[in-house]
Amino acid sequence: MATKSKATQIFLSLLVLSQFIAASHGGGIAIYWGQNGNEGNLTSTCATKRYAYVNVAFLYKFGGGQTPELNLAGHCDPSSGRCQSVSTEIKYCQSQGIKVLLSLGGGVGNYTLISTADAKNVADYLWNNFLGGSSSSRPLGAAVLDGIDFDIESGSTEYWDDLAKFLSDYSKPEKKVYLSAAPQCPFPDRLLGTAIDTGIFDYVWVQFYNNPPCQYTSGNTANLLSSWNNNWAPSLKSGKLFLGLPAAPAAAGSGYIPPDVLTSQILPEIKKSTNYGGVMLWSKFYDDQTGYSASIKASV
Repeated sequence: MATKSKATQIFLSLLVLSQFIAASHGGGIAIYWGQNGNEGNLTSTCATKRYAYVNVAFLYKFGGGQTPELNLAGHCDPSSGRCQSVSTEIKYCQSQGIKVLLSLGGGVGNYTLISTADAKNVADYLWNNFLGGSSSSRPLGAAVLDGIDFDIESGSTEYWDDLAKFLSDYSKPEKKVYLSAAPQCPFPDRLLGTAIDTGIFDYVWVQFYNNPPCQYTSGNTANLLSSWNNNWAPSLKSGKLFLGLPAAPAAAGSGYIPPDVLTSQILPEIKKSTNYGGVMLWSKFYDDQTGYSASIKASV
């Protein structure tokens, strides 16, 4: 009787341990918001409770001595000061435990860095206008965003590591500046590889789409899994690694993964990585059309 009881205790302990390990590998969903006026505001986005991270896209013009410019498509016009009302929405998201980051760059923009000094100037601008500093012209009002996302798809191949270091230097024990990056899946990323290699990024959501050599194609998961397991997962020095995907076939030129394929064939494999962080989706507008995040959330 005593032996059976002891065996039961051991079984229960192992069960709890296995559940803890499984939970520790659970992830969150990151979403890009800001490039379609028909995707709802930030408050409604965060109220869905589907997302752990929201990237406000994009600061599409900066660097090289340019006056930085924010574009939020049909939501509001930052140049007129009419986006400061977004501040309340950002604070709501943060009150729900959701991290809100400003995304730099994007697929269409006029951005670059021409020197270390230029990177320092951009970092100071971001700190004073979107993070914990102060400025008379904060485009999104008084809300202090949680960090900066690097969605760098053109421009200079240099100084992004400097920008990341300067931003990281602004972190304080009471208020960390989170850094994320959205590299393309061909490894290493031509533009962000050196920056990511610094090891100071908290989240790396790799774009496994519009890149046939390392993305899913109909019925073939091998290229994607090879890229994840052989390149990205073992090389990331710190932080969490995310699988970046289009939320609808129309959201990208290629690389869309049907939700059932993702949850049955891909997520079980990549979740074995100790640095697995979750899934990133482009974008809120397309996610609204398909319900993609809702259909995968329980498996992420």
